[in-house]
Amino acid sequence: MNELRKDYILDRWVIIAANRGKRPDQFRKTEIEPDNPGKCFFCPKKEDLTPQEISRVEENGHWVIRVIPNKYVAVDRTGDPKIKTDNIFFTYASAYGSHEVIIETDIHSQQMQDFTVDHMKKVFGVYKKRIKELYKDENIRYVSVFKNVGCAAGASVKHSHAQVIAYNYVPTTIREMTEKSDRHINDFGKCPYCHMMETENKSDRTVEQSISFLSFTPYASRFPFEVWIFPMRHVSSIEELNEEELTDLACHMQKRIRSLMTLGDISYNLEIFSYKKNMDNFHFHITLTPRISKWAGFEMSTGTIINIMPPETAAEFYRKN
Repeated sequence: MNELRKDYILDRWVIIAANRGKRPDQFRKTEIEPDNPGKCFFCPKKEDLTPQEISRVEENGHWVIRVIPNKYVAVDRTGDPKIKTDNIFFTYASAYGSHEVIIETDIHSQQMQDFTVDHMKKVFGVYKKRIKELYKDENIRYVSVFKNVGCAAGASVKHSHAQVIAYNYVPTTIREMTEKSDRHINDFGKCPYCHMMETENKSDRTVEQSISFLSFTPYASRFPFEVWIFPMRHVSSIEELNEEELTDLACHMQKRIRSLMTLGDISYNLEIFSYKKNMDNFHFHITLTPRISKWAGFEMSTGTIINIMPPETAAEFYRKN
């Protein structure tokens, strides 16, 4: 039977349409997206083709991770960052902020599923450093770190990379998370995501629980094989994770992506939800959202998503692969 389900705390609804779905192996993708390594400007010896480097991680005398400004920025540090309204309808500000690219490896053929745990940890360490640095600007209200992998997820470059957009606005989703969390804390005395994990770590949506992290497929999954990774300890920012927790996070991420890639060259988005440190009403987490299905007219007109893969089935897939 199909079910209408609501997100744990957000006013976000999905229809889990199991009777329209497929077995996990029927989602397998056999075609491989085209690539042209010879024209990749993220590769070594092409450094002069990119904007001036912000920072790098080196091993044995050469870089293995680079941070550069995005050549085609969505935001920059010019203009007036203050949001204002001149009349009832027109609210605006300069698109103020910083738009960066994190080139995650010096090896063009490597994708995240190929990284060692140690290299994955280094990548998360760079995310952590950039978030910390960008929040020093008092005009930056939120720092978004995300990966687009594959054409269906919006990637235009094959070489493994993430993007950082730090800007002068707190996104609607983040505001709703904190506002709903405040209400939950007032009603129940604890962070809703800490509360939710007490249930999910015993459910059939659990993928893996380690000492520091819980991976699970969310109850109201919007995408087939969507999986979330939450620290068991309440932290609101990746900045608060210690070395052991970063290692554990890298292990979870490596396993989840390697499982997903057993289905083929799957496009996905990776979203880092990290806010400022020591916030009671925000819980740091990462979402992995494969882009196997497309949203159509119903989703666009109603905001209600139809997902043909029950999260319970997706969790079983991750546990087995």
